[in-house]
Amino acid sequence: MAGGKETPRQKMIGMMYLVLTALLALNVSKSILDAFVAIEENIQVANIVQVDRGDGFYSDVKSELAGSKDSSQVAKREKLQYVIKQMEKIDEETSKMIGFIDQLKIDVLKEAGESVDTYKDENEETILWKKGDGPRPIRMNLKAVQAQDKYDEPMRVLGIDESIQKPKGKGLELWNKYNEFRKDIVALTGTYTWGEGNKFSITPKDINTFKNNQELTAQVTKMVEGSKANLKEDKQVLIDLYMMLTKQEKNEVHDMKDVHWIGKTFDHSPLVAAIASLSSLEQDVLGARALALAHWKGKVSTGEYSFNKIMPLAYAPAVANQGEDVEIKVMMAAFDSDNQPTVTTSQGTVDYPGNGQGIVKMKAGSSTMTVSGTVSIRNKSGVAKTEKWESEIVVMKPSGSIELPELNVLYRGYPNKVDPTASGYPTTVLTGSNCTVSKSGNLYIAKPGSGKTAYLTVSGKTADGKTVQLKKVEYRVSALPDPELYWGGVKNGGKASKSQTKLFAKYPPEIPLSAQFNIIKWECQVPGAQGKPPGGPGSNISAATNLLRAAKPGSQVSFICTVVGPDGIQRKKAGAFKI
Repeated sequence: MAGGKETPRQKMIGMMYLVLTALLALNVSKSILDAFVAIEENIQVANIVQVDRGDGFYSDVKSELAGSKDSSQVAKREKLQYVIKQMEKIDEETSKMIGFIDQLKIDVLKEAGESVDTYKDENEETILWKKGDGPRPIRMNLKAVQAQDKYDEPMRVLGIDESIQKPKGKGLELWNKYNEFRKDIVALTGTYTWGEGNKFSITPKDINTFKNNQELTAQVTKMVEGSKANLKEDKQVLIDLYMMLTKQEKNEVHDMKDVHWIGKTFDHSPLVAAIASLSSLEQDVLGARALALAHWKGKVSTGEYSFNKIMPLAYAPAVANQGEDVEIKVMMAAFDSDNQPTVTTSQGTVDYPGNGQGIVKMKAGSSTMTVSGTVSIRNKSGVAKTEKWESEIVVMKPSGSIELPELNVLYRGYPNKVDPTASGYPTTVLTGSNCTVSKSGNLYIAKPGSGKTAYLTVSGKTADGKTVQLKKVEYRVSALPDPELYWGGVKNGGKASKSQTKLFAKYPPEIPLSAQFNIIKWECQVPGAQGKPPGGPGSNISAATNLLRAAKPGSQVSFICTVVGPDGIQRKKAGAFKI
């Protein structure tokens, strides 16, 4: 867009180009938002599974109480009744926490102007499907949200619109309530009176600062071991409960220090991503609830394993970037700290931290990964029960894009290198119009045809083979620019040494192309020299040695060369040098 003297047609083309660019940007943004909607849906489904797990443990104890009616089972009934009361207290605290987080979601949606007054189950046009019920969160449908990309509203609701280092309002309240819940559920799991009046207790403190997971483990272990808890039976579960609910309070983000966890998590987070983060927090709460209830059930269970139901669980990140370290946590639904499971995996290695789980470790590849294996545990008779597990990890390649539209050029006869990225798709595909495209290692080589323009199109290919076009870009097709003539290391117009015997045709540093030019023939002229100017084939000018020796210092020496580049075009290039 050169300036004021544009024709109406040029102005129209420019405007269409801007509109197309905007539409393409919106399309990319929508793809990312759709990914967050899908992740949130998966988290909601996982939360339902966690609720059902916890409900199952609670139901098992109630069923066992209902079946313990014999007069000889009075002591057992008292234990079962005590366990049920503890379970009810855990459910009460969990319900409060889930209810608070659910209300935050509603507040964010309301702040963004969304309609959240109506519940219609499985209605694609309604955001709210089912009301929350105790520890069971609200069932939502984020596909119906209109303001999916808004981020100011979540920041205002979470109290970080003014500072991500010092959240206030509901964001600070969320942080405080979450940490109180952590202390409450640990205390409810480790504080009780049991058997012959044995009293156990633990009063957790806040641990929110640590260098790494090893240091956190050490701090939490020290706190638990320094309490009056039942270390023989409860130590590991108390450590696990506390750690699974622990977040680093102060963080360094993009060279900014002391960024609060609330600020780090929700700063400029699109609405659907903020809701997903809140749902993920609910998953932590519900996972802790299920673990605590399973542990209480294990104190009175008379089943084959010290718990009546077992199921394999594999926790993996929903999305991983290419080359990123990935951990998949594989465990049984309930565990015995004296009976560790045995985990096998189709990829990576397995570590056993001793808390009833095997951790599968690997690096994310370049495309979506499906990892599978088995998990086994022995019953009281020593017989192993083995279950299969499987987990899928969507691998995304980190990418960014900065473009200079005015410099969109493909050079004719030159292997133009292209590095396309279809972010969010396991496979990237590049095609061309008036341009041949071929793969070369991790890059593509584009060679335009004879026309004045060519097009490159980048598409993403899904795991099931479907190709989705993401962006089509127009390029001007130009011949390669002429090279400069060099005598030795001196560019045309400079002062050279007549002792140099080589000429070169190449691009100066300001032309970032790696095209190779060969000198076919040359001719040398010195003003005032008698006879036919010397010349010869190739780039060696030894045939002009006598002429150059006879030239006086300060004389101007000229070379006329015929050069040929990778496009096969012969060019006449002249160069003048002082000696």
